[in-house]
Amino acid sequence: MKIKLVDFTQKAMLLLIAFAFTGQGFAQQNLPFPKTKSASKAGVTLAESEHHWRQEPNRLPKDAPNIVIFLTDDSGFGNTSTFGGPVNTPTFDKLAAEGIKYTSFHTTAICSPTRASLITGRNHHHVGYGQISEFATDWDGYIGEIPKETATLPQILGAYGYTSGAFGKWHNTPTTAINPSGPFDQWPTGLGFDYFYGFLAGEASQYETMLYENTLAVDFPRDKEDYHLTEDLADHAITFMRNQRMSNPDKPFFVYFAPGAVHGPHQVAKEWADKYKGKFDQGWEELRKEIFAKQKEMGIIPENVVLTDISPSMQKWKDIPKNEREFQTRLMEVFAGFLEHTDAQYGKIVDELENLGVKENTLIIYINGDNGSSAEGIKGSISELLAQNSMPSTTEQQLEVLNNEYGGLDALGGPLLEPMYHHGWAWTGSTPFKSTKLVAAHFGGTRNPMVISWPAKIKHDEKVHNQLTHVNDIAPTIYDILGITPPDFYNGVAQDPMDGISFMKTFEGADVKGDKTTQYFEVMGSRGIYKDGWFAGTFGPRIPWDPTASKLAGWNPEDDVWELYNIEEDFSQANDLAKKNPKKLQEMKEAFIIEATKNKVFPIGGSLYIVAYHPEEMKASPLTEWHMYEGMTRIPESQAPKFMSGFSTHSTIEVNMPENANGVLYAVGGLSAGFTVYMQDGVLKAEYNAMTLNRYKVNSGDKIPTGDITIEVIVKAQGKKPLSPSEITLLVNGKEVGKVMAETTVPAIFTASESFDVGMDMGSAVAMEYHKEIPYKFNGKIKKLDIKYID
Repeated sequence: MKIKLVDFTQKAMLLLIAFAFTGQGFAQQNLPFPKTKSASKAGVTLAESEHHWRQEPNRLPKDAPNIVIFLTDDSGFGNTSTFGGPVNTPTFDKLAAEGIKYTSFHTTAICSPTRASLITGRNHHHVGYGQISEFATDWDGYIGEIPKETATLPQILGAYGYTSGAFGKWHNTPTTAINPSGPFDQWPTGLGFDYFYGFLAGEASQYETMLYENTLAVDFPRDKEDYHLTEDLADHAITFMRNQRMSNPDKPFFVYFAPGAVHGPHQVAKEWADKYKGKFDQGWEELRKEIFAKQKEMGIIPENVVLTDISPSMQKWKDIPKNEREFQTRLMEVFAGFLEHTDAQYGKIVDELENLGVKENTLIIYINGDNGSSAEGIKGSISELLAQNSMPSTTEQQLEVLNNEYGGLDALGGPLLEPMYHHGWAWTGSTPFKSTKLVAAHFGGTRNPMVISWPAKIKHDEKVHNQLTHVNDIAPTIYDILGITPPDFYNGVAQDPMDGISFMKTFEGADVKGDKTTQYFEVMGSRGIYKDGWFAGTFGPRIPWDPTASKLAGWNPEDDVWELYNIEEDFSQANDLAKKNPKKLQEMKEAFIIEATKNKVFPIGGSLYIVAYHPEEMKASPLTEWHMYEGMTRIPESQAPKFMSGFSTHSTIEVNMPENANGVLYAVGGLSAGFTVYMQDGVLKAEYNAMTLNRYKVNSGDKIPTGDITIEVIVKAQGKKPLSPSEITLLVNGKEVGKVMAETTVPAIFTASESFDVGMDMGSAVAMEYHKEIPYKFNGKIKKLDIKYID
């Protein structure tokens, strides 16, 4: 008997040890709900065990809605027909006719920060996004990584049973993490989405997009002649919803649809732009008056609103030469067509909700803009990143290239150019407010129209809802709808409190008082604060529509002049009360300091450190030498060798060259700008594309030798200053075969989303000579490519 007792004791001890290792019988920590209990019971033997498949408990209300968020890019308060604008947006109109219009909804005035705030429910600096990903710095409020202490909307919804998909633009992954080996924790799927299809950048070509599916780089469908990114994204979102309803019909889904339209480049098929032929010939001041009158007629804005004046630093329509006006109006026609086309893709998704029989119980949040309309096209451009690179040009120069090399105005909106409209149209798109995107002190930068539709629960209200709301309120409102209390811990990490406040109670009526009393704003030194019906702000040192007039050198934020507005009486910020009420202004400035301290905003101007003062410290690969091989593609520009102003490189290519060889040896960038080395009918060629306006070309003249050869490409910077020339030399087997001086080089970035590729040119073509044959894969054998920086 003693032996049997010992055997039993040993068995019990072994079972206890096993349970300890498997975690059975122990509560799982840090989840906002109990762990799923097993329906099966494990004995020592099968005969002593019971087996029943466990059932996942329902952690959501029985009628939990599907959730769809539409987030348009770079469209302001006054663009859409739904809010009195000139652009037809029937989907926006339809949802507004069955839901609620919000006229005091705010964003952060810039892209990545708005998106980070939306998906976390916190202020943008609080989650490290005081600036876009590319210009991140090492201060906590500008680090460009969403911290683990701020679990995202898809992470929390996923824990409660939602299936989530993100489609389109994702601008919240550090540039240094965009590579095949990760890390992937800051990618959409690492931040809670079950599925992602789109691009990881601030902008992308609508025709030749560098796409990702989950964490894998995928090519756009090159065999589809009429391909357009926004249409493709809508098709994938529809497929996602159908698959989810087929496989998990009892689970709700969350679709985050942020297509990147209508951020530049403005690209849409000609028939969409042609819908607006002649509709903007009156110019931006007159169009703004028309929009303002329509907004009053529709009741979008209060009857006593004053239309704000054009800024003295903006160009007036009368000052546009008559021979340039057709160009300027066509740019606006393309934008308008692009915006209507985008709304039509939202319509396809809404139609599919009806087709699936779920629209009635789907919460749709349609936000028209992640900031105000963008003035970054400056005076209108065929190559929008000219402005971001501070590369001077004239409209006359651009028209010469447009007419002589691209066939004229009909090329605008097509796949070969990356146009952006004049800042005057952006100002019009922000009617009735002052300023545009990148200005946090004026509502033209931060106030965007929003519509919410949920037929099962929200009654249509003809009155507009003017309660002050902010993008950081979206997540808390969704949690409130679902009865979710955000967890104190997520994945073992203590969570920071929400900054946003639920506005669910405002669904009940336009007269219901909102709970938000304070909200700060800041981007690139432009800043402001709302508190109890008042707003104070200061414009900051940077003028988005006229960078040459910006006052960055020697700027001291303590010297900035502040403005003061009583928003309860002054919807458009037309009456500055700073001089009349200095006591209130001081009170507001002190409130800003408190909010800035709580939210990691300091140092003021932290978001300017890279973009304005130290571009050389921009996040990039620490390498000074690269060893690459054929087939290495989709290497982000930030991780690749630089061929920008001030950088000198020596490339050595070991290659087996066939007769009459064709194809790209290596390339970086795309149709707007880049550098490429390629073969054409046995001739070695290179081209430096300096933002479309200047293309510097060199070739070997004669065909180069075949067989095993060594090609060298030396790019020698002639100075360290932005735009400094670079000399490009080609050598074959040690012998110089060609040389050219690139008189103007690109200072900062070739493109926002194109890549460095070996043996082909992915995305769009750097050189027009082979754009019809893209990706123009090399038909020889590249054994090795070595590139190093040289003095």
